Amino acid sequence: MSATVAQQARAGVCAPQGFRGGVAAAGIRGDGDETRTDLAVIRSDTPAAAAGVFTRNTVKAAPVVISQLTLRRGTPISAVVVNAGNANACTGAQGFRDALVMCTTAGDALDLDPSDVLVCSTGVIGRPMPMDRVVRGIRAAALAISPSAGGDVARAIMTTDTLAKVAEATFVAGGVTYTIGGTAKGAGMLHPDMATLLAFLTTDAPIDMALLQPVLSRVTDSTFNCVTVDGDTSTNDSCILLANGAAGGATLAAGSSALADFEAALLEVCDSLAEQLVADAEGATRHFRVAVSGAADAGQARIAARVVAQSSLVKTAIHGGDPNWGRIVAALGRSGATFTLDRCRVAIGGLVVFDRGAPEPVDSERIRVALSHPRLDIVIDLGAGDGAGHAWGCDLSVDYVRINADYTT
Repeated sequence: MSATVAQQARAGVCAPQGFRGGVAAAGIRGDGDETRTDLAVIRSDTPAAAAGVFTRNTVKAAPVVISQLTLRRGTPISAVVVNAGNANACTGAQGFRDALVMCTTAGDALDLDPSDVLVCSTGVIGRPMPMDRVVRGIRAAALAISPSAGGDVARAIMTTDTLAKVAEATFVAGGVTYTIGGTAKGAGMLHPDMATLLAFLTTDAPIDMALLQPVLSRVTDSTFNCVTVDGDTSTNDSCILLANGAAGGATLAAGSSALADFEAALLEVCDSLAEQLVADAEGATRHFRVAVSGAADAGQARIAARVVAQSSLVKTAIHGGDPNWGRIVAALGRSGATFTLDRCRVAIGGLVVFDRGAPEPVDSERIRVALSHPRLDIVIDLGAGDGAGHAWGCDLSVDYVRINADYTT
């Protein structure tokens, strides 16, 4: 079982059997680039069990509310329509009408009932949707639908991302090989509780909807909710999982080893996408993983890791290669995690810099070199228990400020 950045024709959300995608350049972004794709549809050839995890921000975009209400019915889903360039958030009653029109248009174009379609949007908040262009784009994307469009879908949903993110994994159950595919976008407003994240996951494994939601919730808590770029969360975060059973075989049963294998494969896909997201964060030149062990419980380990990963002082030290490891220890101290300094250990890039309440005699130049690697591991043992957790972070650069200072101009 392995999750990889997909290179083959059937990539990402189109890797599992029975899934197709289509994209169009609808000119939604309003940035003058009318040739950049910004609208996508994902189609399951057979109705799929569905689950979703959404933003915990109390300000929710219209597509989030519509998709949440659709999923609450507990009926199968056959398609997702998504646009980039406009969040359709804080747009009043018209925003809800526009989100419903997107579902209706996609349903008509794909010969589906609108209630079989989920809708997602990402982009600038507070701008009315250019629905004439959106409707034309949905129809064009539906006409272009193909089983080899996984990479195209990944590119169409990008905003300030510079790279498309796709990943896949396989597992075997009952002699049948099943595939999980995924794509995600998000480069800023990334923080635990989903961030400005859109993620779409598909599988050809047969799974009951009642089992799908708890699995997705656990996996997102251990992957996408462990990513922090800038401490901001969004109005549009959505992670959708569709399981259409197209590969055949017996339905994966609750408590079975097959379901456990599915969850492990889904975890691999989402962890790969999570790292790709933070590696491509706005203005980032380096990304890092904070692994915390020895916590009182897993929740405290995750909290401690997140606080270190989101610390502006830690992020700027990593950006400048500054061997100021005291910032890590200081962040731990304000994290709320239970530990005592005389049992704590911190290692940067394999170099133990702090152990049992005292600094280790490590040359500062060696620490600086370790901090300068594009991908860095910070390993922390709190010495307070058996809990473990992690978080992904990235450096904070001048380019991040520039990108977000000029975002709408």
